[in-house]
Amino acid sequence: MTSTAQPPQSGARGAHPEHLGHVIFIAAAAAMGGFLFGYDSAVINGAVEAIRDRYEVGSAALAQVIAIALIGCAIGAATAGRIADRIGRIRCMQISAVLFTVSAVGSALPFALYDLAFWRVIGGFAIGMASVIGPAYIAEVSPAAYRGRLGSFQQAAIVIGIAISQLVNWGILNAADGDQRGKVMGLEAWQVMLGVMVIPAVIYGLLSFAIPESPRFLISASRDERAREVLREVEGDIDLDARVAEIEHAMKSEHKSTFKDLLGGTFFFKPIVWIGIGLSVFQQFVGINVAFYYSSTLWQSVGVDPTDSFLYSFTTSIINIIGTVIAMIFVDRIGRRPLALIGSVGMVIGLGLEAWAFSYDLVDGKLPATQGWVALIAAHVFVLFFALSWGVVVWVFLGEMFPNKLRAAALGVAAAAQWIANWAITASFPSLADWNLSMTYVIYTVFAALSIPFVLKFVKETKGKTLEEMG
Repeated sequence: MTSTAQPPQSGARGAHPEHLGHVIFIAAAAAMGGFLFGYDSAVINGAVEAIRDRYEVGSAALAQVIAIALIGCAIGAATAGRIADRIGRIRCMQISAVLFTVSAVGSALPFALYDLAFWRVIGGFAIGMASVIGPAYIAEVSPAAYRGRLGSFQQAAIVIGIAISQLVNWGILNAADGDQRGKVMGLEAWQVMLGVMVIPAVIYGLLSFAIPESPRFLISASRDERAREVLREVEGDIDLDARVAEIEHAMKSEHKSTFKDLLGGTFFFKPIVWIGIGLSVFQQFVGINVAFYYSSTLWQSVGVDPTDSFLYSFTTSIINIIGTVIAMIFVDRIGRRPLALIGSVGMVIGLGLEAWAFSYDLVDGKLPATQGWVALIAAHVFVLFFALSWGVVVWVFLGEMFPNKLRAAALGVAAAAQWIANWAITASFPSLADWNLSMTYVIYTVFAALSIPFVLKFVKETKGKTLEEMG
């Protein structure tokens, strides 16, 4: 999708108070894609052990079923921009809503492991589309004065989606008397967990009919009169002709970066591209998605009751929301780099304590009491420090650090690196945990520790700089 950057204009511009409520509704409706992104990503956490038991699969095969959705994510993210530029942002949202719905129904009613994997890929494709279209659409319809705050709706929706999925899983498990394969509404509990996503998916689809197409797309499709109507709705009493001319000028003057623009330097890519890739890889290699895809399995493996393990997954998600809010408050106050470093130190402590706790032998199928409490608290500490730093800061860096002529292509490469790294961690965890759970967390601790010199040596602060100053 084309960049949303526009040349600075003199004078303040923003929605009038009577328009702001409408703009907030539009942004919130679009952010439902982010909610589904978070929900679909994390809901599988409640089904892992039941899938293992029902289909009698080993850790390696199970990991591929869990991780295969990330292949769909990568494809969806790579193609969403072109789809949205061709048929519009709203149509793209509607396609995503249909795919989320189909994936939820298919995942709830699989007849074999391989078709469950297929429905996971379909859901992943929808996640990838939502990860691209939501932020782009919100940026394009938001008045300049509110763009930053409205843009944060997407990240907030993602972490809320994660938390709600864990709360729903916990409620369904309680309805099934703590048995993931117990019957609820005629299905096994884990099937209901995966199927409930139909509800937010349908809501997302319905909301997409209640919000306007992006003025930017309308202008690109020569529908200037409708673009003026939408601009009047979201920005109030402004010079519509001048605003349309401004958008047209920005679109004509944009440099559509390509993969070739990234080549150069000693190691294939230009150094700044490698720094972006490094940020993406470190964000995933600390093992954050283990906390969202496998936390119930992890706690059950060290003797925690299934119902309690689901509750801990929910409390971890609440900590994730709190950390995200902290990051949103401080990222512009203390800067991206200091926040990343604070987060890295906190993650090293949390992950190191988890590695220590998991190094103890189980007694009657459980960790000793002290180590069990340390592991539980340390897991929450790790998620908190990740959420208040790398969870938000990496995306801010990636949006700001690249020169204008490289930005779109470089961001695409860095995002692809993130999906690949996410897949590597997700696919490897069950086998690594079977091998040695403590050493697995030592590996994550090492990556968290290495992120500190990486930031200190290679990552420059972008706070307070215009995108033009990036080169």
